[in-house]
Amino acid sequence: MAKLMCLCFIILTIAVAVSADECEGDRQAMIKECAKYQQWPANPKLDPSDACCAVWQKANIPCLCAGVTKEKEKIWCMEKVAYVANFCKKPFPHGYKCGSYTFPPPA
Repeated sequence: MAKLMCLCFIILTIAVAVSADECEGDRQAMIKECAKYQQWPANPKLDPSDACCAVWQKANIPCLCAGVTKEKEKIWCMEKVAYVANFCKKPFPHGYKCGSYTFPPPA
């Protein structure tokens, strides 16, 4: 029984580490490919590149949103984040929370 518990703990630890690495990889890719489309000021809103949309299509958005803090919201314009998400055909559902921001219905 102790061996089984130890094995379960090891598997859980590996799963958490892989998930954290995936999220950090998504975060870095988002910064590299999408930063200029999602930062303040709110206007103008620019159509994102194909590379940015490719990142959006593959990204673990719930994981990324879990890491959004008030400090990050001073860098990332959530209105622009919504614009990019919609443009890249991976919109946020109405009422979805990312950090302290709640997404309105798509325009």
